Amino acid sequence: MQKTLIILGVAIVLAGLFWPWLSKVPFGRLPGDIVIDKPGFKMFFPITSMLLVSGLISLIMWLFRK
Repeated sequence: MQKTLIILGVAIVLAGLFWPWLSKVPFGRLPGDIVIDKPGFKMFFPITSMLLVSGLISLIMWLFRK
């Protein structure tokens, strides 16, 4: 558990350091992400993005277990 928390903390710090470049990646605006934009109301459902993140995290965890 300690090793996982340390790795997660390092990943968050790295994401923070590289945020100016990461924000330019079109992640979160993939086909399949639903945006409802009405006057005074905006709702965002990142379905495709979350499936991609889930698959990536599952792959990384599977590789660490081996």
